[in-house]
Amino acid sequence: MQTNLADFIKDTPEGKTAEAILRSCVHCGFCLATCPTYQLLGDELDSPRGRIYLIKEMLEGNPVTAKTQLHLDRCLTCRSCETTCPSGVQYSHLLDVGRNIVEQKVPRGWVEKTKRWGLRKFLGTPTLFNNALKLGQLARPMLPTNLRNSIPKKQDAKPWPITNHTRRMLILDGCVQPALSPNINAATVRVLDKLGIQLVNLSSVNCCGAIDHHLNAHDAALQKIKHNIDAWWTQIEAGCEAIVITASGCGAMVKDYGHLLKHDMHYAKKAARISSLCRDLSEIITAESASLTPLIQPAQREKIAFHAPCTLQHGQKIVGVIERLLSTAGFELSAVNDAHLCCGSAGTYSILQPKLSQQLRDNKLAALQSGAPHTIATANIGCLTHLQSGANVPVRHWIELIDEAVVSIR
Repeated sequence: MQTNLADFIKDTPEGKTAEAILRSCVHCGFCLATCPTYQLLGDELDSPRGRIYLIKEMLEGNPVTAKTQLHLDRCLTCRSCETTCPSGVQYSHLLDVGRNIVEQKVPRGWVEKTKRWGLRKFLGTPTLFNNALKLGQLARPMLPTNLRNSIPKKQDAKPWPITNHTRRMLILDGCVQPALSPNINAATVRVLDKLGIQLVNLSSVNCCGAIDHHLNAHDAALQKIKHNIDAWWTQIEAGCEAIVITASGCGAMVKDYGHLLKHDMHYAKKAARISSLCRDLSEIITAESASLTPLIQPAQREKIAFHAPCTLQHGQKIVGVIERLLSTAGFELSAVNDAHLCCGSAGTYSILQPKLSQQLRDNKLAALQSGAPHTIATANIGCLTHLQSGANVPVRHWIELIDEAVVSIR
């Protein structure tokens, strides 16, 4: 794609990144077939190729309007287009640049600004979110059905083991996961404990920065990222092997730290190191599968459908790994049509774009439940909560199922 960037962006780090990405696009249109919003709306401007054109026009100095902002806002950042693209276009990085410029050139109204600020503070402040969730759970029986379904039932975590092991890894708690589903990380600790790995949980680190970043509060996101790097660095120097992430959305973000800070002279090397040490939980379990398999007695267990979050299959390029682990543990996996399409959760998308989000959720649930599974398993807390709000069967994190398969024979 030919480019002629405007002076305001041309010689900046963002401009150079954007120009390289734009020039790699060959207009082939393969991305249209796998874009969730294009599938629903049929509008070229709600496809990756259309949004790339909008960003290109903007970077070349053409007028930026609320229409541009609307089409960029509608993007889920699911990155399915990146998986499809034969030219390797890094669309999500280009979208970050485009959204940041739109935010500067098309000011939002005070209602929209307040909503986005509130989401960042509410979801990114564990104490505030935890207290609000507890109140919601108390009032849940009295709420209308739609609102009641959006508030998960209270879940108690099973005990964390306290065994000390020579091998140690860090674990990211997450900002909302400990309140919504505390047993996910507890199950992770129990399974890895049986594999001789101790997980270190730092109370000072809870948010990966993704919420701020995807709501265009890039400075706030970078502040959190640097804080996390500083907190983790001491543990890494002390011998922690990896950073284990149980939410694939957080994993995709942490693996991008190296890119986000590549121009920061103080943090570039550390950020790249952190990204290289970041592992989705499935990568850790797979690497230790020789030790795990003997702990699981092969048996016919319940039928499940696995939902692969976009941040897992498109963001981290981890495909089929968890399905194999579940199959090895004796679970029967039902087929899922259009498994590459997003469920509509996408961080705060379900709140900011509720109509599109609900359409995508309903389509995904129809595909997941078509094989009459007993349970739906997934790998991301946002997807889990979003799907559970409309599912007819329980939705759980896959590590809880593995944990139960191991515990059942201990």
